[in-house]
Amino acid sequence: MYVDGFVIPVPKKKLGAYWRMAKLAGKVWRDHGALEFREAVADDVKVGKRTSFPRSVKLKRGETVVYSWIVFKSRVHRDNVNSKVMKDKRFAKMMTSAKAMPFDGKRMIYGGFKVLVDA
Repeated sequence: MYVDGFVIPVPKKKLGAYWRMAKLAGKVWRDHGALEFREAVADDVKVGKRTSFPRSVKLKRGETVVYSWIVFKSRVHRDNVNSKVMKDKRFAKMMTSAKAMPFDGKRMIYGGFKVLVDA
């Protein structure tokens, strides 16, 4: 298994717009073969002394953290699915401009991970 993970700062007043975007994104990724697509909003996330989810995205007043992940069979599968997603017209509509996004993409953290434990 392979997982793409994301930590995203989202203005609380834009959570509705984010939810609509994420719901469509989940459909697009699943339609192209992703095994799972999950979005979770911070509930018990405190600012740490040195590191924390809020610190990682330079969280500002009025924002919350969203933690998201997409599961694939393998990295090859992820690359194949993501290639199709990037060409999908539904996805292109979401990515029209940075202003259209309900969060600051410059502060989003993301990466691909090999699954170590699948219990």
